[in-house]
Amino acid sequence: MVKGEEILNNPFINKGTAFTEDERKTLGLVGMLPPNVQTLDEQVENVYDEYQHKSSDLDKRVYLMSIFNENRVLFYATFAKHVTEFMPVVYDPTIADSIENYSRLYVNPQNAAFLSIDHDDSETIRESLKNTAAGRNIKLIVVTDGEGILGIGDWGTQGIDIPVGKLMVYSAAAGIDPSEVLPVVMDVGTTNKSLLDNPLYLGNHQDRDYGQKYYDFVDKFVKEAEDLFPNLYLHFEDFGRANASNILDKYKDDYLVFNDDIQGTGIIVLAGVLGGLKISGEKMTDQKYLCFGAGTAGVGIAQRVCEEMVQAGLSEEDAKKHFYMVDKQGLLFDDMSDLTPGQKEFARSRSEFDNSEDLTDLLSIVKAVHPSIMVGTSTQHGAFTEDVIKEMAAHTERPIIMPISNPTKLAEATAPDLIKWTDGRALVATGVPSAPVEYNGVKYEIGQANNALVYPGIGLGAIAATATKLNDDMISAAAHSLGGIVDSKVPGAAILPPVDQLTEFSETVAIAVAQSAVDQGITREKISDVKSAVEDEKWYPVYPDLTNLNK
Repeated sequence: MVKGEEILNNPFINKGTAFTEDERKTLGLVGMLPPNVQTLDEQVENVYDEYQHKSSDLDKRVYLMSIFNENRVLFYATFAKHVTEFMPVVYDPTIADSIENYSRLYVNPQNAAFLSIDHDDSETIRESLKNTAAGRNIKLIVVTDGEGILGIGDWGTQGIDIPVGKLMVYSAAAGIDPSEVLPVVMDVGTTNKSLLDNPLYLGNHQDRDYGQKYYDFVDKFVKEAEDLFPNLYLHFEDFGRANASNILDKYKDDYLVFNDDIQGTGIIVLAGVLGGLKISGEKMTDQKYLCFGAGTAGVGIAQRVCEEMVQAGLSEEDAKKHFYMVDKQGLLFDDMSDLTPGQKEFARSRSEFDNSEDLTDLLSIVKAVHPSIMVGTSTQHGAFTEDVIKEMAAHTERPIIMPISNPTKLAEATAPDLIKWTDGRALVATGVPSAPVEYNGVKYEIGQANNALVYPGIGLGAIAATATKLNDDMISAAAHSLGGIVDSKVPGAAILPPVDQLTEFSETVAIAVAQSAVDQGITREKISDVKSAVEDEKWYPVYPDLTNLNK
């Protein structure tokens, strides 16, 4: 028997003031709630009214999280009605403030699993996952080790807000049942001195582990999670550049795993590039691609766009000749000793340039390379200067420019500047929300290179199809499904679809991904109707009848 107090404290079944008279009687809730029975719509209206009275985005997020902690259906019903407004509050960029203040603001574990490298035996890991799952049918885990949070770095245990936020978007955008998800943080220490020196910090007060013990810890977690939850989609999030690719490469052929920083960002940028080329009418194989910021995300994006060039007919060797990677050293050359494996793939030969020793700043590199596509993942605010952009635009008619570092304070450029500096010719997407830009009588819609446009649909499609792995064909299908939506005939059209249609596009992506898995024969179950399988997997924020809960 589930008792009244247990029900009110269980966010997956709590209805608050929406419990009916019959439910209150059968569930032992008589006298535990105010007498007026509200509808879900009335509750949503109340929540939104209170939300509007909060003075800052962080206060708004804290308030919404209190609703999330108490009543999942109410939270998601409100979120669904105000997706565009809530996205930057629930997730990026406001979540950065929440992470930085996590230990100070902590009030609820939010059904997350907190794993510690100090207790890294398989039995403890398994017990932790079982305790937090509490008998729920977990189909989706988002896990982080907190090292590469957004553009703000290593936040250790406080990085748990990222998996919690990502899973919110999965449920709001793609209809993943919130009772079937589990956020996980793996605390392996931190390099963040402000946390180590803070007695209120809730994580391990020790230096981050980079040794074999770390990889053994990850391996035990993956194996225990996969064994406990056999239908699992495992999403790695915000792991540092030293580990992210290694972990993805180790497990991607054996399990259904995904890394949003490597694969998700690559998909959304590729979709933006495809959308831009649909507008310009140019060919993918004619492009020169410059990435400014060659970390995990920058390399992952380049790999995805390069794979698209290969699919368009180039050899891998020829495709890589179209790419120029720029990091703190300047243009990356193959004689540099400090390159990561991913950077080495795209490093150039000094013999290609007469002045290779001078190619240490972005303007000099743009002058030498003449890129037609430039993507920013550097977290260097204002790095795409007017001189850089005008030099780029002087050599290509419709430059595709995507400053996607976030939050706003780390963006390489703003959309209004990019439109102005190119006289309206630039095809722009930004990493943070950007209002339309009015220039010379044209309204330019600015797409947001927000991974939320793709990763929820990919997860839904893979889960609905019972896919055994996520491969390049499925990822390419996701990018093409988004890139094909652009209306190239409208002046000022965005190169990516708008976030306010997130749920529709998530379904589009899910169907494309699921169909790809079915076509390849990499599903555990036979799927005869992909659209029906996707629809059957979706959850909607409505209250079920609970009068029979204890029967």
